[in-house]
Amino acid sequence: MRAVVLLGGTGTRLRPLTRTAPKQVLPIAEVPMIERVLGHLAVHGVTEAVLSLGYLHDSFVRLFPEGRTAGITLAWAVEPEPLDTAGAVAFAARTAGIDDRALLVVNGDVLTDLDVSALIAFHVERGAEATISLAEVPDPSAFGLVDVDETGLVTRFVEKPAFRVPGAGRVSAGTYVLEPSVLDRIPAGRRLSIEREVFPGLVEKGSMFGYFSRAYWTDTGTPGQYLQAQLDLLTGLRPGAPAAGAVSRGDSIWTLGESVLDGEVRGPTLVGPAAFVARGAVVEGSVIGAGARVHAGALVQGSVLLSGAAVRAGAVVSRSVVGERSVIGEEARLSDLTVVGVGVEIAAGSRLEGARVPEDA
Repeated sequence: MRAVVLLGGTGTRLRPLTRTAPKQVLPIAEVPMIERVLGHLAVHGVTEAVLSLGYLHDSFVRLFPEGRTAGITLAWAVEPEPLDTAGAVAFAARTAGIDDRALLVVNGDVLTDLDVSALIAFHVERGAEATISLAEVPDPSAFGLVDVDETGLVTRFVEKPAFRVPGAGRVSAGTYVLEPSVLDRIPAGRRLSIEREVFPGLVEKGSMFGYFSRAYWTDTGTPGQYLQAQLDLLTGLRPGAPAAGAVSRGDSIWTLGESVLDGEVRGPTLVGPAAFVARGAVVEGSVIGAGARVHAGALVQGSVLLSGAAVRAGAVVSRSVVGERSVIGEEARLSDLTVVGVGVEIAAGSRLEGARVPEDA
């Protein structure tokens, strides 16, 4: 099976972290998000993947210099200009010469345990032209709302309704199987949305099906979702070790490589290699990235420190994300999904609640 992975977005909602790297290159529990996506596809028999790229596309080439990962051979399709979802899928497929069989399409910022093999089998059994994965969410307003009949035939598709939909609903979960005829509907070089401009025609034709799964699924596009995706691995909501090579230290504490943990570390927590937690510091329910340092008297709680970050003495980082090589000054306090960019120094004694602090702060 061949796949197209959509990676061209600019990650606006995750800024400032995405000012210097695409969001799919950002780590999820010390593993780049895109590696997790591709590793899951490999489990389900995908052997070739075309990465549909745009924003900061060189980041992916540097991440996979040999053009392979998890047994998957990679190809690059760099959009000359943003083409939206349908345009990007068609451009990637045509660039890679994929036009003779069904194609798997996945959004690169979605993490899921979906049984992709079962999705493909369902698609074949129904003789569908397109099949989309469905997940149930408490509030479907931010997603594409999908109604299906008892056979799975999609009877209505509403892409991100402009009104709040009361109650839970089934939504498009970002994984599709498309027949070549769907690509024929997409003119070359045209900016086109698959959700707004392609799927409705397939629904009207009666050739689009939805496959509902209760498997783990999350979008990672906001700071809250990005943080929660990592905590889900630590809490066991997604079963197994949070990363390959992670060693359990008991009480939901995991380490990757050698680190110095003189302070109090409470689970669920993952500590990366060469990290340091000083005596008198407390870390709880967090990801401490490679080489990050938490100094005496500091508290890191429900947060992510990316590689090389430092939290100085007496500082508090609560439910926030600190970018690579950034320094949180003594007695500073970060809370409420504050996001600090790369290489930033937060002044001692600062108070930041829900702030976004860019690299040039």
